[in-house]
Amino acid sequence: MQQRTIVHMMRHGEVHNPDGILYGRLSGFHLSELGASQAQKVADSLADHDITHVFASPLQRAQETATPIASSHGLEIITDDGLIEAENTFEGLRVSAGDGALRRPRHWPKLRDPFTPSWGEPYIQLAHRMLAVANKAREEARGHEAVCVSHQLPVYTLRRFLEGQRLWHDPRKRQCSLASLTSLLYDGDALVDIVYSEPAGSSDPLATGA
Repeated sequence: MQQRTIVHMMRHGEVHNPDGILYGRLSGFHLSELGASQAQKVADSLADHDITHVFASPLQRAQETATPIASSHGLEIITDDGLIEAENTFEGLRVSAGDGALRRPRHWPKLRDPFTPSWGEPYIQLAHRMLAVANKAREEARGHEAVCVSHQLPVYTLRRFLEGQRLWHDPRKRQCSLASLTSLLYDGDALVDIVYSEPAGSSDPLATGA
């Protein structure tokens, strides 16, 4: 009989972002009060789970999201660069539809290829580095459960890759709410199911606190 292992790929909670910029990998962006509450709700929902490892992106919002989960299980957070946000050339700019950087012609060449994409880290590279962390978490938590706190695009790209879907997509239709869980269920080394859940509730995929 194979060992059953679950790797929960988690998106961080809401971020304090009053200027509505795309903060990407910039430092200094922490959880809002709501985001901290979302992180605690997920920790509460996982309190009775057999979690033996908690991994997190090095970015502050992910570390803060992982903290209550790790604390409730008496674990140290394992920081893994493979969980970091995707690179994006619009980092630090406002990119909401109808305003900001996307209205300036000098930025338009960056949008020439939505399939790779041309404005940031290639989707396939993103999927591969996220898969490497998922595989590591499965190995280290074999027979138990692990949590990996990352970001919306990395988590959703990994899911699309594992489900055999094309990696380019409409960001307005991402099923990856703030503090949501995309849980990978393994029987031994075989992925047998992917279960999506929202212990902290749903959110708009394009929210500026993402």
